[in-house]
Amino acid sequence: MEKRVKFDFEIFFTNGGSIKGEDFRLDISGDDISDSALADYIVEDMQLLMVGKVNILNKEIMIEAHKRKPIDESMTEGLLIDLSHTIEDGLITYKGLPAPHICDYLSREQSKHNYDGDTSFQIGKIEMVTNTGTYIDCPFHRFVDGKDMSQTVLKDFAQLDAVMIHISFTENLKITEDHLKNREIRNKAVLIQTGWDSHWNTELYYQDHPYLTEKAAIYLRDCNVKLVGIDSHNIDDTSGRTRPVHTILLGSGILIVEHLCNLSKLPAENFTFTAAPPKFKGVGTFPVRAFASVEKK
Repeated sequence: MEKRVKFDFEIFFTNGGSIKGEDFRLDISGDDISDSALADYIVEDMQLLMVGKVNILNKEIMIEAHKRKPIDESMTEGLLIDLSHTIEDGLITYKGLPAPHICDYLSREQSKHNYDGDTSFQIGKIEMVTNTGTYIDCPFHRFVDGKDMSQTVLKDFAQLDAVMIHISFTENLKITEDHLKNREIRNKAVLIQTGWDSHWNTELYYQDHPYLTEKAAIYLRDCNVKLVGIDSHNIDDTSGRTRPVHTILLGSGILIVEHLCNLSKLPAENFTFTAAPPKFKGVGTFPVRAFASVEKK
């Protein structure tokens, strides 16, 4: 059943004045829509500036045939898509490395003694290795004189123009330079979607995973890409004791992001990629909240 929302609104401006509307009706795709989503839509649709508080009043959901595209479908354009795995207590990212331990340093119950009324806070404590969850590698991870996280500048991992290349693990585990050709990748982040993230947190994830070849890394380096990400256990072949892809990319200042997920939600191009780590000195890898921003059409 198609549904519409009927509502009144009040919009107040930060430089003075206000406007009101009554009995507005808009098509929606689901069973409900939040007040904040309605407020955002009205402000954008009316191209209003200097908007302060917005009140949505007398909201009512009705069963009624749609007259145009639902507003909450158009609002999904410009999506932020989370590409990171959740880190939780006991998670194994890499066999042989300890799992993170996440606990309270100060619990809410303990903190009540420090405050009046019902005020309480939680302060957490985390013990983990830096190769945990979805993480980024910078040159210091491989080279003693390479830049560490504190020396890596924002433009190297934030809001990068990006492309997504799909190479299913069911067809190829070895990703060669031929898989990367015929794409516009120069000065961009290259994200490689293999689908291996479907095995995350299972025994299958750690063995016989997709990886890049040495020649593929050389091709990416020669194309002057900014960053390379993959949704696999490692960007290198871990069956041996060499790591040519890490050596080539990090040696050229090209950052690496491993253990990505949800790359299937991305278009092939027209999006930006961000994988921002904390600014730690003396650290070569660290978990990130990686995400893509898909452009509006």
